[in-house]
Amino acid sequence: MSGTTVAAPERPGKPPAGPSAQARFRPELQGVRALASVLVVVYHVWFDRISGGVDVFFLVSGFLITGQLYRALLRGRIELRATWGRMIKRLFPAAMTVLLTVVVLSQLLLPQDRWFQTIREVVASALFYENWQLAADSVDYFAQHNSASLVQHFWSLSIQGQFYLLWPLLFVGLGLLVRRLGWSLRRTVNLLLIVLFAASLAYSVYLTAADQPLAYFHGLTRVWEFALGGLMAMFLDQVTLPRLLRIAAGWAGVAGLVLCGVLLDVDSVFPGWIALWPTLSAGLVLVAGQTGSVLGADRWLSSKFLGYVGNLSFSLYLWHWPVLVFYLIVRDRVAVGLLGGTFVVGLSFLLSILTYHLIENPIRLSKIGTAKRWGAYRFGVLALAPVLVGSGVWQGVSSARANYEIAIGDPDHPGAVAHAQGFVYRGAPSPSIVPPTVKLADDWARTPPDQCSISPRNKELQICTESPDGPPTKRVVLVGDSHIQQFLAAFRPAVTSDGWEVSTMLKGACPYSSGSELMPGDQPCLDWNKAVTDELLDTRPDAVIMLGTINSKPGPNETTPKGFVDAWSTLDEAGIPVVAVRDNPRYTFNMASCVAQKSPTDPSCSVPRSAAVAAKPSWEQVENVPDNVTFLDFTDYYCDDKRCRAVVGNVLVYMDDNHPSATFNTTLAPIAVKQLKQALGW
Repeated sequence: MSGTTVAAPERPGKPPAGPSAQARFRPELQGVRALASVLVVVYHVWFDRISGGVDVFFLVSGFLITGQLYRALLRGRIELRATWGRMIKRLFPAAMTVLLTVVVLSQLLLPQDRWFQTIREVVASALFYENWQLAADSVDYFAQHNSASLVQHFWSLSIQGQFYLLWPLLFVGLGLLVRRLGWSLRRTVNLLLIVLFAASLAYSVYLTAADQPLAYFHGLTRVWEFALGGLMAMFLDQVTLPRLLRIAAGWAGVAGLVLCGVLLDVDSVFPGWIALWPTLSAGLVLVAGQTGSVLGADRWLSSKFLGYVGNLSFSLYLWHWPVLVFYLIVRDRVAVGLLGGTFVVGLSFLLSILTYHLIENPIRLSKIGTAKRWGAYRFGVLALAPVLVGSGVWQGVSSARANYEIAIGDPDHPGAVAHAQGFVYRGAPSPSIVPPTVKLADDWARTPPDQCSISPRNKELQICTESPDGPPTKRVVLVGDSHIQQFLAAFRPAVTSDGWEVSTMLKGACPYSSGSELMPGDQPCLDWNKAVTDELLDTRPDAVIMLGTINSKPGPNETTPKGFVDAWSTLDEAGIPVVAVRDNPRYTFNMASCVAQKSPTDPSCSVPRSAAVAAKPSWEQVENVPDNVTFLDFTDYYCDDKRCRAVVGNVLVYMDDNHPSATFNTTLAPIAVKQLKQALGW
């Protein structure tokens, strides 16, 4: 993904020189980079799949940098300042140009409900820790509902930046160790690379099986790809194959690269052992080297056209994703067709050409960092500053728009109360809609001090409690997944108004039940539900609030699972009252984004009630309901007689396609608390 050169054989047909030789340009590597970048773009744009091209970038980077560092050690020393300075000149110009463009255009084109996420990821990308940001989001239940960001593809550049920072330090330390102990430099480097390769690959296989989304972005699961490239740099000079075999190896490598994304379900299995496919495919091309044959793949890969595309590969990779996302936003689509995709690819190439010739290459070839010792670093700061300053200003604007307060009974924002019988609106003629769309992504109902995790990965039962100033009049516990969590906003006000103690036991994608309803056979969910039952039987609260139905997909498809009824029966035997709440409707689109992109009154931001909600709750079909169960149905407050709308009473009902906003459910509080008290005779 950068313009580094590497050793090449002096004559066609001769095996490639090793890292101990004089560094020379290998034109087939430019072709490999070109092929990898085009595959990434094509698979992203038209097939919404992963090609394995990024893994090739990692291997090539390991191959090039390891060879350079090894040669530097042979010469006597590694110039860290110069090495990192070259890295800044290679990576910063194009990367910061793309990021600054994203910052500017996002404020014009991006829906406000995605602003905070984008700002956070722009900063993470500029500081080269985007992979860790996405890794954290993959285990953060609240962040798992984020839309694909404009800069999420910077995760791979972040890993490369970390590699460029740490690999030279590793070799400097290795050089000092070898010099002090008198070891063989080549053998020591090889041993280190083998250990790194084996350890990282083993960890990658383990973590991919245990938690693939986390593994995909985790830096340690990718070290083996760089190490494999390094091993190839160290051993290629010892590989001598017949020309015919090298011709076959070259074409086998090209075929492997092209077919990887077609034949493999890369999205769900990378970066475990299966990532050996694209990396070894690229390795075959390296082994083939310059065959000197018109039939060799290197003849094609070394062509001027692919060489030029290889020059553009870095900028092309950086531009294609924001161009694609902006296109989908502006055109209000979820996928591109043939013509739309052609436009996206064409514009990406045009921007990469302009970036390469006007920014990237001139700066890379300039005297920055040569005339003055720290010139490259000063340039890096100057390139980074506009991105960080622009993001900071944008953050300030976003925070200002996110500041709002809504009180129960607010005449301008009645929310759910607007659907109450006999309601008369007495607020301002045209009040603002709350919460601001820029705030929606974080509009979760939480119990202070917000120390309880709702992640599906959370194995431990965590209890968060909010208590009144004096002794509680009632002890109420909400148990289940994120849908029951949002109902917390409707019952929390009773802590102040009625002196209740309100506790939560929450686990994402795990409604309280005797089974595991959303993911059958999910043992962590089963174990967690058993722990909840034991806790409830031990503490015996005055009421348990849980779901009484499940809407697992859009439409009138709700069910009341047998596991719910079994859980009710268990609590009934202990004399614990249960309040079963009807699940809220789900939709095929993000309600909040629809409002952000269009308007609160746009017809496309609503759904016919009959298409979203069953005429009657599914619990009416359940036989032998235990006596301790009381049902509450708030559907009439989410939907009117005809439609389920994105905005009710000047309040956004949903924060995405299935979670009610905490703000809206807060407006439901007077109704919810009253109905619960009436149902239980409190």
